[in-house]
Amino acid sequence: MQHTVKKSNSKSIINGSILGVLISITPIFFYSYVYVPEVKIWDNFLFTYDSGFYEDVRTSFWMIMTKIIPLFLLFIWFFTCRHWWYHSILVPISMYLYQSIGTINDDVIFFDNFDLIYMLPIMAIVIPSIYLIRAKMFDKINDADKTMQELEEEFMMKPKGIWGTIKQYF
Repeated sequence: MQHTVKKSNSKSIINGSILGVLISITPIFFYSYVYVPEVKIWDNFLFTYDSGFYEDVRTSFWMIMTKIIPLFLLFIWFFTCRHWWYHSILVPISMYLYQSIGTINDDVIFFDNFDLIYMLPIMAIVIPSIYLIRAKMFDKINDADKTMQELEEEFMMKPKGIWGTIKQYF
């Protein structure tokens, strides 16, 4: 029994350390655009990149990083959040995902003008479900002598492993 607890704690420390390092180095990834050349077409030994709509590859790469880094951090937050309201994180995730696709697909002009229309289905599911969970919590408060903190802990997500986390969210 104690061996499994130590193994679980050790795994938790390793996973937490990896996440902490990934979050901590996001500024390095974001500012990596500085090392991208200011040319229209970037040809290197791995690939050739045409900046297309953007003036140069550096601007294009900067635009992509301004969307991808927050999206990455939101995914980490979504998959590690244990609060009852974690589904609300799907709304900014969908927004940044939509904007990331628009940034990469540089042929579309005025792409950000109508992103709310595409987010409405997600918001139509997320907002009522969060309201229903909240209503259940307040209903339980009226029926039982539990504090808000105790109810939050009751609704808190407690996954087992990465696959368990993914199954619990969906």
